[in-house]
Amino acid sequence: MTFISLFLVFLIFFSLQPAIQRRMVESRRLAAIRNLEQQRGSRVILLIHRQESISLLGIPISRFINIEDSEQILRAIRLTPSNVPIDLVLHTPGGLVLATEQIARALVRHDAKVTVFVPHYAMSGGTMLAMAADEIVMDENAVLGPVDPQLGNVAAASILKVLEAKPLEKIDDQTLVTADVARKAINQVQRFVRTLLEDSVPQQKVSPTAIDKIIDRLTTGQVTHDYPISVEEATDMGLPVTVGLPLEIYSLMDLYPQPMTGRPTVQYIPMPYQGAPMLPSGKK
Repeated sequence: MTFISLFLVFLIFFSLQPAIQRRMVESRRLAAIRNLEQQRGSRVILLIHRQESISLLGIPISRFINIEDSEQILRAIRLTPSNVPIDLVLHTPGGLVLATEQIARALVRHDAKVTVFVPHYAMSGGTMLAMAADEIVMDENAVLGPVDPQLGNVAAASILKVLEAKPLEKIDDQTLVTADVARKAINQVQRFVRTLLEDSVPQQKVSPTAIDKIIDRLTTGQVTHDYPISVEEATDMGLPVTVGLPLEIYSLMDLYPQPMTGRPTVQYIPMPYQGAPMLPSGKK
């Protein structure tokens, strides 16, 4: 075999290796999902957004809830019998309001129990999907986020603050129009969140006395949009939060790693230590 032939074989192998690895990982993911479904007797749906890489160029792109996600999840829900519970694993920074509301309405309309698992974070639209569930199961260090509407890069609630801080005659027309849109956006989100929280199928998930408190805390811009809501704070609000994820959820997340872009930023020894690690002795 000539050098050129060897080079061509190596080039073909190098080109096919990423595809082969993806197929192997995909097979492991499907097996893990099927195993979890058999254990819980449910339909398992994953909505996991990582920073992905494009082809061989390695160009990073950010992922968020979009129309394609809503189409796929709505199809999965349609294929699920009404008496079969749904388990939704969420790992997302949020995304489009239209796509998020479509998914949330479909989850609320499902007759059987809907459980959302949050291993790390479900911000903004992810929190809205969590509120559509009958139970939110979170890691003790996982977080949710506010769902207050954003107009561009500005919180709708902050735009309305301008009307309170300045006389109307000193506010330009564009700001007044934007404030009108901001008020409408807040009202729309509040009505939709109320619909999610008042859901009583298969049973009442949020105490009626806590609904107004939750809406006020999450939609009125009391904190920044990226504010992390801890398990303790979410429970204090009255959300149906349970702490403690099945180990299978963590195993699933391991199959969706962040693509490597050079040296790892975090390293540790994954195997549990048999005893306490030896500490260096002090100099005498």
